[in-house]
This record gives sequence, structure tokens and C-alpha cells, in this order.
Amino acid sequence: MNKAFYWCVDVLKFYANKLGMTYEEINIWIFCIIEPIVFFIMLGMIIHFYIKMKNLQKRIS
Repeated sequence: MNKAFYWCVDVLKFYANKLGMTYEEINIWIFCIIEPIVFFIMLGMIIHFYIKMKNLQKRIS
């Protein structure tokens, strides 16, 4: 598990350097800004498709 964690840290440091950011900045962008946005978009899509599926099931029955 430690190897996986430190590999992820190295990847973040690499991309932070490429983007001219610090490790902390890229970490904030990914885990505090981008990830919650993606989560809520996916949640909205799941709810949307669940409602569509229920409506189609009602039409079939």
C-alpha cells in the first residue's frame, strides 16, 4: 500500500512541476475542486437515467 501511495505522490509531483504548480496546489485542484464537481455531475446523471428507466418501465407495463 505504501508503494502505491508514494507512486501517486510522485505522479502528482511530476504533473505539478509540468504545470508550474506545487504538489499542494495540484492536490487541492484535484481532490477539493475537480473530484466533487465530477461526483455531482455523475450523481445527477445517475438520477436522470434512473427516472428515465422508471418511466420506460411504466410505459412497457
